Amino acid sequence: MLLPAESDRSQGRAPLSLLIFLSLMTSVIALTIDAVLPALDAISDDLGFENASDRQLIVLVVFAGMGLGQPIFGPLADAIGRKKTAMIGWVVYIIGGLVAVLAGGLEGMLAGRFLQGFGAAGPRIVAAAIVRDIYEGRAMARIMSLIMAVFMLVPMLAPLIGQGLEIMAGWRAIFTLYLAMAIVCVGWYLAVVPETLAPEHKRPLSLKPLAAAFVEVFRTRTTMLYTMASSAIFGAFAAFLAGSQQVYEEIYDLGHWFPAMFAATGAVFAVAQLANSRLVMTLGMRRICKSAAGMVVISAVTLYVLGQFHFGPVPPFWVFFLGFLPIFVGSALMFSNLTALALDPLGHVAGTASAVVMSVSTLLATPIGMYFAGQIDGTVEPLLTAFALLGACSFGFITLADRGAPR
Repeated sequence: MLLPAESDRSQGRAPLSLLIFLSLMTSVIALTIDAVLPALDAISDDLGFENASDRQLIVLVVFAGMGLGQPIFGPLADAIGRKKTAMIGWVVYIIGGLVAVLAGGLEGMLAGRFLQGFGAAGPRIVAAAIVRDIYEGRAMARIMSLIMAVFMLVPMLAPLIGQGLEIMAGWRAIFTLYLAMAIVCVGWYLAVVPETLAPEHKRPLSLKPLAAAFVEVFRTRTTMLYTMASSAIFGAFAAFLAGSQQVYEEIYDLGHWFPAMFAATGAVFAVAQLANSRLVMTLGMRRICKSAAGMVVISAVTLYVLGQFHFGPVPPFWVFFLGFLPIFVGSALMFSNLTALALDPLGHVAGTASAVVMSVSTLLATPIGMYFAGQIDGTVEPLLTAFALLGACSFGFITLADRGAPR
């Protein structure tokens, strides 16, 4: 695979094959979560889960594994290279898939899902590091937006594919899909994608330089503030992901329409990312992030107030869905831009920086998402509260980071 020329890099352009490859590497988590959502009831019944909330753990434990894996794979990617690190991650991911597909109870399923999340941290970190190896600034944000636009095809299609596999061959067939995706990515990477880490940028896996790299990342003020902003909005979105099956199937009784509604959400995210890939080159990442955070807060508060004073705790589905559209758009605009802003000052330690940014945001977002998802009990108010409060927190962190930052 040919990497983009220098002129293309400065303009935020990339070969389509590179965009698709990086999108696959990034989408491993989305597929691992979204394809199994329509089968949560079947898994719960088959494995004999005692509590209905145990189904949410099948989603959230993946985030926990990913959050703990990223601090390991980041420094590894800076020490042994992007390609070898991704291969190690894929091996762990495949082992986790096998453990989950052979599970006979809740414990086995959660162990397999944790390993899947842990292993998926490898290719996800590597994908971000590859982008930072090649691009910087607004060009990097543009490429991340394009990757996210392609990546959003996964949540659009994964629940439909997962539902089809579950109907035809049972829920365990979904894990066969996970294994197939891993094998495709491994083969593609080994065959045609070059190593992007320059030899002079390799950092030894010894304690002193490793600690120095982590300290540098944590002491970079703007990086950590943008990471906290990302953690906040990611926490709200994790609550939505974990609780979406309850909302769509139980509160609104959509049944088999759940995958279609989830696909519509993915389409909104994809359109927002495509728009961002154009807007970011002229408006800049900071302005877009702040406006998007304000959109999330205002939309969530408006929908909450309408529910309190007009529709009740469960507004009609069309009100809920239309009211959530600007929330989805705002969240989508924030994700790729906040990551780019956090990584931009730290290109010389891109792997370690990616690890810190992603692990901190994931580890903070997981318990936040678990808390708000656990509050869902026949109403959508916990989700609206999550986006209103956490969107406001994100806006505050972005504002602090912006002070004194160059436009």
